Amino acid sequence: MSTPTRVTRREFLETAGVVGAGLVISFYLPGASRLRAAPMGPFAPNAWVRIGADESVLLMVDRSEMGQGVTTSLPMLLAEELEADWTKVRIEFAPAAKEYINPLFGMQGTGGSTSVRAGWMPLRKAGAAAREMLVAAAAQTWKVNKSECRAERGAVVHGPTKRRLTYGALAATAATLPVPQDVPLKDPKDWKILGTRVRRLDTPPKVDGSAQFGIDVKVPGMLVAVVARCPVFGGKVASFDATKAQAVPGVRRVVQISSGVAVLADGYWPAKQGRDALEVKWDEGPNAGVTSGSISRLFAQRADQPGVVARHDGDPAAGLSTAALRVEAPYELPFLAHATMEPMNCTAHVRPDGVDIWAPTQFQTGAQGIGAQIGGVAPDKVKVHTTYLGGGFGRRFELDFIQEALEASKATGAPVKVVWSREDDIQHDLYRPACYHRLAAGLDAQGIPVAWTHQIVAPSIMTRVFPQTVKNGLDEEAVEGGVGMPYGIPNVHVSYVLTDTGIPVGFWRSVNNSFHAFVVESFVDELAHAAKRDPYEYRRDLLTKAPRHLGVLNLAASKAGWGTAPPMGRSRGIAVWKAFDSYVAQVVEISINGDGEVRVHRVVCAVDCGPVVNPDTVEAQMQSGIVYGLTAALWGEITIDKGRVQQSNFPDYRMLKMAEMPEIEVHIVASSDAQGGVGEPGTPPIAPAVCNAIFAATGKRLRKLPIGKVT
Repeated sequence: MSTPTRVTRREFLETAGVVGAGLVISFYLPGASRLRAAPMGPFAPNAWVRIGADESVLLMVDRSEMGQGVTTSLPMLLAEELEADWTKVRIEFAPAAKEYINPLFGMQGTGGSTSVRAGWMPLRKAGAAAREMLVAAAAQTWKVNKSECRAERGAVVHGPTKRRLTYGALAATAATLPVPQDVPLKDPKDWKILGTRVRRLDTPPKVDGSAQFGIDVKVPGMLVAVVARCPVFGGKVASFDATKAQAVPGVRRVVQISSGVAVLADGYWPAKQGRDALEVKWDEGPNAGVTSGSISRLFAQRADQPGVVARHDGDPAAGLSTAALRVEAPYELPFLAHATMEPMNCTAHVRPDGVDIWAPTQFQTGAQGIGAQIGGVAPDKVKVHTTYLGGGFGRRFELDFIQEALEASKATGAPVKVVWSREDDIQHDLYRPACYHRLAAGLDAQGIPVAWTHQIVAPSIMTRVFPQTVKNGLDEEAVEGGVGMPYGIPNVHVSYVLTDTGIPVGFWRSVNNSFHAFVVESFVDELAHAAKRDPYEYRRDLLTKAPRHLGVLNLAASKAGWGTAPPMGRSRGIAVWKAFDSYVAQVVEISINGDGEVRVHRVVCAVDCGPVVNPDTVEAQMQSGIVYGLTAALWGEITIDKGRVQQSNFPDYRMLKMAEMPEIEVHIVASSDAQGGVGEPGTPPIAPAVCNAIFAATGKRLRKLPIGKVT
């Protein structure tokens, strides 16, 4: 026997491309040292489909995969209409290009639970057009009428004679045909892939280690950078001494960039040691005196001021003044960090003739734009190579970590990977806004609400990201959940006071819905109690004109056994919410031990997201959203002292542990209504459902998060 060649498992997978029983996956990072592009193939009828003579079917994924399953759901849309053989499907992340603009954003980016909604028609049409071209190519080859031919499982079959030609055999001929327009789509009753529990295509490479995340990227000549940033938001470098940092073995350069001082080294550890040795004097700026207490007082003061009107129905003032009973309550929520599993990182190479960016990013258009700006080149000279994302939650829609890599590379002329530590991540995030809410409602003699007012005091994310959307002080994104309050109340007033705190804010999973759901659904529970009504029945009676809300509410209550006694020592709470055009209701069962610690044992979730691509994905995202929201509700809080974040890592920014995970049941409503997203809608209802259960157990109403211990 000859001496065997030593090949690592990853190298074997990259060479053979084989994972599992016939599942073939190709993942390509242009410019990376060992990964190679999949063959384009002779048949490329549109931006998403590539079919090779070797029977390969390469489907481009034009959204970022951060755990939400788009590397399976989007190819399912294409493969269904294409009549592809699913076992031959491979995937590749799309580059930054106009063809891949998210039609719901007007930019190439992933967020707002839009991936499937945005791709639902375009990707199906792309697959259908490619299928029709392959059928036409077969008819032309056989010299028969196209109507006698049909596509199935990666081939075209001639009905009368049962002749069969594979897509690979037809690819070259199909490539010569015109691309048809408006090809009829398949009837849902004929679907073979859509609506089924297809196994995720990204699971095997994530399990075997071949999947490439941003933090895995390596390119020749790369330096690793760790950045020292001012601990106070808005501060900047006054001066620095790099002598001790440069004495650390492995440190190559120390350069000042817009966010601070970057220490560049041969690897992460010497770069971090170099940063720790830096001597920096900071100009702390105007926010050095900001504290959580001062922010809370500012919110309360601003709540006394008139807000910009976001919704006004009827005559709320008169409704309140004539009500048989008036209920009022303030609610307050803290800043929250994203705490993605993979800390922020980006690799960039700025050259005179172009720029390469390798990043776990949700915002390819933004990355390309800032690359062009810093590199001084045209946008088409900036290549954005999207990697897998180790969690996104809106954090990776930002460009700060990408800008740091670009600036460091430009300053050194070398490719640079910027890596954040967990402490960097927690203390230099763009946080879910803290906010303050003041609500009042008037009830008639039967306990039915006749008036509702809601004053919202909060920072605006959009004033920083898309300032043109904020007009006359009204950020419609910030008030969306409050304005959309679904209950049948005749007199409603919702207002907004835009309040900057000096703390940077950004998109956090479910954005404004994460606080509006807590406020609205907790306050409705207060009204039910004041009316001496069951909280489920009270909601049910107020949702007669909101059928999809009502549908998930009834389903969750039924599956949870609402109306029957919960297990000994447990209490139930309920909440329902619409977010990103999906409707979710949740019933929780909780217990509270002698130390006041809350334990969530069971969550029953009902979701109506319209037509379902993959039930497994819907269930997984509801579970994920619940865990994310539950963690935040129980412990999530970023506090500020002297302009600084006081939390730094998981010991003081707590996560839910595996042993604390509740049992979660997900029930999907069969629906042909308008489609919604699933990545974020599971998060908003969990906090109010838990707090409503705590009230049921203790009679104590929690109006401020996090829950912590119930005393």
